[in-house]
Amino acid sequence: MSEKVIAGVDGRGVCAGKGIGPGDALIGINGRPVRDVFDYRYYIQEKLCRLLIRKPDGTELAVDVEKREDDDLGLSFENGLMDEARRCKNSCVFCFIDQLPAQMRPTLYFKDDDARLSFLTGNYVTLTNMADSELDRIIYYHLSPINISVHSTEPGLRVKMLRNPEAANLLPRLKRLYDAGISMNYQIVLCKGVNDGAHLKKTIEDLAGFMPLANSLSVVPVGLTRFRENLTALTPFGAEDSEAVIRLIESYQNAFLQTHNTRFVYAADEFYLNAGLPIPAFESYEDFPQLENGVGMTALFEREFFRALRKKRKPSNRRVSLATGAAAGPFIMRLCDAARQSHNVDIDVYEIRNNFFGHTITVSGLLTGRDIIAGLKGRPLGQKLLIPANALRDGVFLDDISLGDISAELNVSAVEVNINGCAFAEALIRGETHAGR
Repeated sequence: MSEKVIAGVDGRGVCAGKGIGPGDALIGINGRPVRDVFDYRYYIQEKLCRLLIRKPDGTELAVDVEKREDDDLGLSFENGLMDEARRCKNSCVFCFIDQLPAQMRPTLYFKDDDARLSFLTGNYVTLTNMADSELDRIIYYHLSPINISVHSTEPGLRVKMLRNPEAANLLPRLKRLYDAGISMNYQIVLCKGVNDGAHLKKTIEDLAGFMPLANSLSVVPVGLTRFRENLTALTPFGAEDSEAVIRLIESYQNAFLQTHNTRFVYAADEFYLNAGLPIPAFESYEDFPQLENGVGMTALFEREFFRALRKKRKPSNRRVSLATGAAAGPFIMRLCDAARQSHNVDIDVYEIRNNFFGHTITVSGLLTGRDIIAGLKGRPLGQKLLIPANALRDGVFLDDISLGDISAELNVSAVEVNINGCAFAEALIRGETHAGR
């Protein structure tokens, strides 16, 4: 069991002034050892907490803290899980990490399948990499909702796709969660000719059987890079294939609206973009339960954009440029046309071809610095070049090119723009502060 090393203490929290500081380790609460964040969150619900603290020199300190039941202790930890992340033991035929080229940042190759991250960060888990005792803990602590990667409810097909014999046990585990009152969100990575068609129908119907505790289900297309040597042969969804998936899902949405007053299952925006079909209306996504899976992002982005556009005063003339993936290109161009007409701003929109991962990868979140430089060298870029924030982590692209490198190579102020419609409208009209130089 790893040390629960404290990174910080909230100066206004209940632990302030108690002799606890960064570098100390939390050993136990009320005489019980703290294994991980599950234990920690459960134990601190008590009004009186006696914390056992180990100082860096090895001495131990007992600290009594009184608080209201729902108050947090105000401690932050070096490791958010308060334990080592659990590595995925699957070998999924569609795994994106297996399609990464060599010699990228080591952290990019770590595969997690940790139920605790489902509650901390919204990650999806397959339930194949946990013992029954771990499922017991989820039920005991009533940690809800849990986000589950399903892909198929047919035991043999799921084993084939995840390449893990434990994958066959999905439905019994879902039933245990259902019986315990745990709510669930699901996702399906759809692979053409593998788990689509009749298989997809069965999966949707099986999962719908857990409503109302089954909150939502997203269906997203498999992402395929050019680095698939010695991997299972898969083909991307074309326009007709994508439309067929959409029609199937929409037929279920109409049925579920009648029987359960919710659409329940949603197709990722990428299917609509691939098919060249209009994105459904904003209201079609209800409370946007699958936004992090790319479901409804376009509709929400558009709503935020036009609301922000109406509130902004006309600025002085300016010229900006922006880089985007091919999938969202036409949509972004339509929004920029509206900004041109209403706010007298010149905008150059550039769809960047993904040479790094391959041309079948068309989303902006997987753009690399080198491809942006290659695609924009010598082009008119105006006063600022806008870069979608989902392509960056801490100002760095997946190929370790930084925002500053882009600015220097293209001789323009490259800025990072948050992925929401309001921030995008603001960046087009008045500029953005996250400059690369």
